[in-house]
Amino acid sequence: MNENILGLIAGGITSIAMLLQLIKVLKEKDVEDLSLVMILTLICGLSLWVWYGFLKDELPIILSNAFAVLVNICLLISYFIYRKN
Repeated sequence: MNENILGLIAGGITSIAMLLQLIKVLKEKDVEDLSLVMILTLICGLSLWVWYGFLKDELPIILSNAFAVLVNICLLISYFIYRKN
């Protein structure tokens, strides 16, 4: 199997985990069980992976982690929209 395809599949699978969480939040409009610190930590870590991917010129790392950053930014926005004051 081509290593780029393997990287894209692996990145896609791990990115789907947070996408499913985002879908659940948007359906239920409830973020009570989400950790703001976890979301912020994920965004920072994933952003560093994107940067690393650019440094190494590795498209699978860039694409999968950039997608995950976008999903987590959407989750962060949802957190502030749906949190109970």
